[in-house]
Amino acid sequence: MQLSITVEGQEGLTWPRWKRLAAEVERLGYAGLFRSDHFPGNRSALELVVSLAYLADSTERIHFGSLVAPVSFRDPAMLARQAAALDDLSGGRLVLGLGAGWEAHEHQVWGYQLGDAATRSARFEEGLEVITRLLRNDEPVTYEGEYFQLREARLLPRPQRPDGPSILIGGNGRRRTLPLAARYADVWNVFHLTPGAFQSRSEELDEFLQQEGRRPEDVKRTIMLMVFCGQDEAELKRRAAYAYRMWAPELSDQPFPRLIEALGSIFSPLLFNVGATFCPVVGSPERVVEQLNVYAEAGVEEMIIQWWDVEDVEGLEAYSEQILPHLVL
Repeated sequence: MQLSITVEGQEGLTWPRWKRLAAEVERLGYAGLFRSDHFPGNRSALELVVSLAYLADSTERIHFGSLVAPVSFRDPAMLARQAAALDDLSGGRLVLGLGAGWEAHEHQVWGYQLGDAATRSARFEEGLEVITRLLRNDEPVTYEGEYFQLREARLLPRPQRPDGPSILIGGNGRRRTLPLAARYADVWNVFHLTPGAFQSRSEELDEFLQQEGRRPEDVKRTIMLMVFCGQDEAELKRRAAYAYRMWAPELSDQPFPRLIEALGSIFSPLLFNVGATFCPVVGSPERVVEQLNVYAEAGVEEMIIQWWDVEDVEGLEAYSEQILPHLVL
């Protein structure tokens, strides 16, 4: 199982911080570096495509990408063009993560129509069709959808990698996400599921893949989770410093388990609405490795740690020493 890092690009991500993260993730042996795609809220936020262009040119080994880019404000034709160029520049290391869009406030502030659930779903499917047709067809593409249209459009130069960059579809939904992942994805990503729930959902994906005439191994299985690892209470609190500052400053002098309880009360209702469960991996290095390997046994091929604190390079170093060498590979 590979171990990668994802950061929230809207949580104070600046060029100095991004450059340092990129260098450290590559140096320390992680498999990949991902980031979310949101507009600025109350903190600095690097624009997605520009930041990925930096990774394409400044790193040599890691794969990287969006987790995820919403077609609600990313035009799919332009995104396909940008993705092909990024993949070529990096020598075939881009993972283009795509989603429907969900955060209502940023769409309202920045003038984009999010729409209801049915609209988001239909628009997402059209966006996937546009992107995959442009990347995977050498001939000109015509497409007439409700939201997007192409008329004899041909992406040039053609992607150097056959079929272009890997397409990641993120989401926990059984009814809509799994069929779309089976049809379009090279990589499937879920967030905040227990090992048992992940394995069950993965088996459902296999059934949809069979219906599409594809094999289980055609789609890589990945998951995003919070991980808090420390030798003792003090180290656990250092790894969770951002969580204390952001969500529970009143608990800064309380034992670490109280923070986990508080985070559960905050995140559980939100995650429940999208078919997820608040299930952070918590404990000593030995305990964390044990829990992560259970995910590997459940079929997870890449564990992506949700790294909230973009300045915590010390934590990246600690995890690379305490966790990375002991995972089931």
